[in-house]
Amino acid sequence: MPGVDGLDQNVPYPLLSDPPNIESATSNLVNAVVPKLNLAFADANDRAAVLPAPTAGMECFLIAEKRKEIFDGTSWVTMLPGGWVPLTFDAGYAAYITTAPAYRIIDNSVELRGKVQKSGFTSFSPATAFRLSSLPTAIRPAQERTFIVATEWAADLFAWLTVQPNGNLTAVVPPTTGSPVAAVARWLALDGVRYPLS
Repeated sequence: MPGVDGLDQNVPYPLLSDPPNIESATSNLVNAVVPKLNLAFADANDRAAVLPAPTAGMECFLIAEKRKEIFDGTSWVTMLPGGWVPLTFDAGYAAYITTAPAYRIIDNSVELRGKVQKSGFTSFSPATAFRLSSLPTAIRPAQERTFIVATEWAADLFAWLTVQPNGNLTAVVPPTTGSPVAAVARWLALDGVRYPLS
C-alpha cells in the first residue's frame, strides 16, 4: 500500500514494502500530480471536453483566450487579466480604421475596447436596433447589460449598446429628429464597456 504526501494533497508514492510494479507506481503518482499542475488547453471548449468534471483548486491556461483560470468548485474564474482577443463582427460591420475592437476577461468581468463602423463607412440606421456581433460563449453575461457609448460627432454623440445572455451585441443610435441622414453617426466606441460574467 503506497504512502501519501505529508501536505494532505493525496499524492501517493511507493513504499519498499509494496509489491514491485514500476508502471503502477508511476501511473498513480502522475495521475495524482497532473490535476494539481497548471494545465494548458487550446481553448475553453477543449477544456470542457477533456475535463468534464473539474475539482475545486484546479488551474489552467487557455491558449486561445490568453488567460489563466481557477475552478472555485462551481465555475472557472479568471485569475489574471487575459490578453486582448479580437472581436468578430456580423456581415455589414467592421473595425473602425484607427482601433482594433477586442475583449479580455479581468476578475470575472469582460472589458471591451475599440470602435465599430458600418461597412463602407456609411451611417448607421437611426432609431433601429442592429446586431453587431454574436459574442463567444465565454464572454456572455448572465443578465442583459446596457451601456451608453460614444459615437462619431454627428446629430448625437451617443448610442445604446446592449450585451445579451444569448451573445447578441446590439446597438441603437438615436433618431435624427429632423437632422439630415448625413448627420447620423458612422462609428461607435466600445471603450469603457465592462460587465460581470455572473
